[in-house]
Amino acid sequence: MAFFEIENFEKNFGETKVLQDISFSLEKGQTVAIIGSSGSGKTTLLRCINFLETPTSGTMRIDGNTIYSGAVEQKLKDWELRQKRKHFGMVFQAFHLFPQYTALGNVTLAKKLEVKRNKLFDKTINLKKEYAAIDEMGMQLLTKMGLAERANFYPHQLSGGQQQRVAIARALSMSPDILCFDEPTSALDPELTGEVLKVIRSLAEEKMTMIIVTHEMAFARDVADTVIFMDGGVVVEMGDAKEVIENPKMERTKQFLTNY
Repeated sequence: MAFFEIENFEKNFGETKVLQDISFSLEKGQTVAIIGSSGSGKTTLLRCINFLETPTSGTMRIDGNTIYSGAVEQKLKDWELRQKRKHFGMVFQAFHLFPQYTALGNVTLAKKLEVKRNKLFDKTINLKKEYAAIDEMGMQLLTKMGLAERANFYPHQLSGGQQQRVAIARALSMSPDILCFDEPTSALDPELTGEVLKVIRSLAEEKMTMIIVTHEMAFARDVADTVIFMDGGVVVEMGDAKEVIENPKMERTKQFLTNY
């Protein structure tokens, strides 16, 4: 059984079918890159995986445990959503950092809020001690991103590439099972794209399990284990990354890749 599986995912917005019968699996430590034209359903699929959207139907499993079954879970309570989302870290194309917090504050905020919430039920928790440990973890992540010297800078004082690396550190701070990227370089100038791709490449080398929606074809070929090409809300072609990028079998995939 694969580490991560989705089966027969579908998503409708009213009468519009955005995703149709999406199924794929991912082993622990592998990376899958999802490619396709704008409007092909890539981001919607990622949002459904992260519970930012609710699939119309389908099943999702992590490590053999079913965490979503559309047949019985159309309406999830807020606390249920929080628990399910903890399996995933999400890095958006537009950073979405909190402007009132420093880089370190952005990275540590979610973990500190979780500890503060837990103290309501466990009075033995020492917030000062826990916060200090979280700050140390945050600094380790920022150092890993090459941003230790920018820990006390606010988002407006950082370049786009630096902001995106802070966003990656923030996603890693909750120790997710799977790290998801939604076109992480699309909002960056070309000269800043490389520094973000370098970080993602290093995570792949460390065997972080990742799902990456991207338009960087060479990056997808070289870093991903599997490439999925989507068009019109369906999976048109899926297979070994190098094989799909360099030798696609489906005519629609060939047409798409001629632009790259």
